[in-house]
Amino acid sequence: MPFITIDLFEGRTIEAKRELVKSITAETSRILACSPDSVHVRFNDVKREDWSTGGTLWSDKE
Repeated sequence: MPFITIDLFEGRTIEAKRELVKSITAETSRILACSPDSVHVRFNDVKREDWSTGGTLWSDKE
């Protein structure tokens, strides 16, 4: 049972998430030869103030 977690900045549309999970599910089940019903995808929407790269918060980069 593949369980895929995707961390991304909050603000993506539900339509974009639907499209992404359809693609990820299809490709995962194809490559791993498993049922699409066994593929789980979870989104973690993260505020830019809660993520940093190189010692700088993403909220400070804008």
